[in-house]
Amino acid sequence: MSPRKNTRAKGRTLSPEQAAAAAMVAEARQRGLELTGPDGLLKLFTKNVLETALNEEMTEHLGHDKNQAEEGRESTNVRNGARPKTVISDAAGEVSIDVPRDREGTFEPQIVKKRQRRLGEVDEMVLSLYAKGLTTGEISAHFAEIYGASISKETVSRITDKVVAEMTEWTSRPLDAMYAAVFIDAIVVKVRDGQVANRPVYAAIGVTADGRKDVLGLWAGVGGEGAKFWMSVLIDLKNRGVRDVLFLVCDGLKGLPGVVESVWPLTIVQTCIIHLIRNTFRLTSRNDSDAIKRDIKLIYTAPNADAALAALEELEEKWGTKYRAMIQLWRNAWNEFIPFLDYDVEIRTVICSTNAIESLNARYRRAIRARGHFPTEQAAMKCLYLVTRSLDPTGTGRTRWTIRWKPVLNAFAITFGDRWPAAESY
Repeated sequence: MSPRKNTRAKGRTLSPEQAAAAAMVAEARQRGLELTGPDGLLKLFTKNVLETALNEEMTEHLGHDKNQAEEGRESTNVRNGARPKTVISDAAGEVSIDVPRDREGTFEPQIVKKRQRRLGEVDEMVLSLYAKGLTTGEISAHFAEIYGASISKETVSRITDKVVAEMTEWTSRPLDAMYAAVFIDAIVVKVRDGQVANRPVYAAIGVTADGRKDVLGLWAGVGGEGAKFWMSVLIDLKNRGVRDVLFLVCDGLKGLPGVVESVWPLTIVQTCIIHLIRNTFRLTSRNDSDAIKRDIKLIYTAPNADAALAALEELEEKWGTKYRAMIQLWRNAWNEFIPFLDYDVEIRTVICSTNAIESLNARYRRAIRARGHFPTEQAAMKCLYLVTRSLDPTGTGRTRWTIRWKPVLNAFAITFGDRWPAAESY
């Protein structure tokens, strides 16, 4: 049908696109078609658009319209009928189209390429569902239920396998030379390697000099989380270009400060205050929680390290006999606890905890819970990478922080002026 101009009761002239759509709607109603559904207008519209585009491509390929070849031309290539093909559309499900052929078989369609079975963003949709923790079988069932289209588990696996090379490139990409802060943590995934076992996956987030959040990488470990493996992680970051980190924030891993010092000698290791407080209440009775909460608040809100030490000694005098393990916990973590007390409020607020990476871990855990366990380590890493990729539309895992980081970065630039990069270098 040819698009024609039409007018509404109020006299407004329709555009050619609107007129074409209105004509198709009118025809669908005359033929008793629904607008949506297995045999609805949307599917008919998709079929007409694709076939029209394919025929236009064939005309351009041959250099003439159907039955309009010039006499005496050199080429003998002409149209040679059409072959049926079924493609999957995001909106219309399975659509049957006729793809034109030429006699010499040299036609290479572009809008629906040879061997292409899916249209639009189906691959991206599959990757998004996989990142949310759906299994290949669940994704296949989702497409059958929502779109009425059949997409096998093997096809889903092939789509998700496409990201393996991308993931490898991402994990080896060059990084910035300096990060204002790096937050590290590990999560546990279940991998079925003979039998289901817990495997740690290490993650690191860096804050760049221009205030962007950069997921630096994911590393699969063996056994429990430990400083020894973190050494290999930090060396990997250094080999990828990271020359300096102002603060490294962790959850109090034993032996980590020595590891960090051997890689970045000037980096300040800060233990997570939130983890320290949580561990405190694991060692105390619930009946004493309110009183202890008030007492330890005097430690982590102290104006300086000396005042914090005085508050700790008061805590020991009051509770040391009853909760010796609690006091020992604070004593053991003291050297990694006090660094943030030397800085102003803006810097204190963002380096006192690993909250910056906890939101990422929450996304990871949501996908892991949905899956239960993974058949291989690669399947687990693929899922976590796709979660990371979904955080940033560019697929690099780098996004801008909230505005609260701006005053913090200004404070960093003043406090660490000798190590802060010049404006033209970032």
